[in-house]
Amino acid sequence: MTRATAVPEIVTLHVPFSVAKRGGRKEMHLPEGAAQARRTDNSLVKALARAFRWKRLLESGEFATIAELAQREGIAPSYMTRILRLTLIAPDIVEAILDGTQGPGVTLAQISEGLPVEWEEQSKLLSRAAQADVGWACVQQRRQSHSIGARR
Repeated sequence: MTRATAVPEIVTLHVPFSVAKRGGRKEMHLPEGAAQARRTDNSLVKALARAFRWKRLLESGEFATIAELAQREGIAPSYMTRILRLTLIAPDIVEAILDGTQGPGVTLAQISEGLPVEWEEQSKLLSRAAQADVGWACVQQRRQSHSIGARR
């Protein structure tokens, strides 16, 4: 079997995308409407797992205080407190994080900055960040509300 037309040596493929930094590494963002692969944020998933484990240890009475548990884990109590706040995230957001569908705006650093108290407000904040394709913290700065863990 022979070919009627010659195969070109160079093939040029144009793919529109943008590059953005996320968590200290570069990430490729495809245009709207393009199928995007799910990508779990391992540091965020690990932090969630730690937070719920530590919460269980505190609630079971195995450790009386955060300071006692932090000493056992070999970490600062202030860090443990920040991570424990992740247990206050709305269940739908936790599920999205575990599925890798939370979007590029939700990182451990940004979500640790402070959360609205109400789960409904958290979900609204997350969807606004996803629609605007900006980070959680950018949307958070635009709205003034009571939050858990926010520095004032």
